[in-house]
Amino acid sequence: MIVDTEYGVDSRYTSKNEQENQATALMEARLKRMKNLSNEQIVKAKLMQLKLKMEEYLKKPVYDKQNYFSEFLKLYIDSIYSKRSNFAQDIDIAPVSLSQVINKHREPKEEFLMKLMIHSEKAYKNVCEFHKKTWYQVYYHEKICETMSNQEKWRPEIEKKVKLSAAI
Repeated sequence: MIVDTEYGVDSRYTSKNEQENQATALMEARLKRMKNLSNEQIVKAKLMQLKLKMEEYLKKPVYDKQNYFSEFLKLYIDSIYSKRSNFAQDIDIAPVSLSQVINKHREPKEEFLMKLMIHSEKAYKNVCEFHKKTWYQVYYHEKICETMSNQEKWRPEIEKKVKLSAAI
């Protein structure tokens, strides 16, 4: 059996037309099923997907300049809330401060990360296991990647200030 990944249908069909018809029928059935999902089921699915994306990110030694923390934060908030200001209210921060963190105009404070950790524990409670340290790991993994990928900028100047006077 050969599986055609484009359609998600195997090669047991006698014609390309039959295969395409079955693929269309399968997609229609999936869409019909998705339309019947409750808002709660959709939120849970989005949260599970986000958790898996974050775990995958943490497994990879990525050294690029993408803003994963802020992207994950946006996905998290937008999965649960229709307005980001409601999230800001729930964690007791000013909406402007949240916007600055999301848009990388300000680094999140330690208290922000703590509140995010607690909020996530509550949000994921009935979805799946979500480790307390995940947001911290994502944030600091990004910082490490950013520092390592920008060595050509900071290293020459810093290296001038570092010496080894002890004999080894």
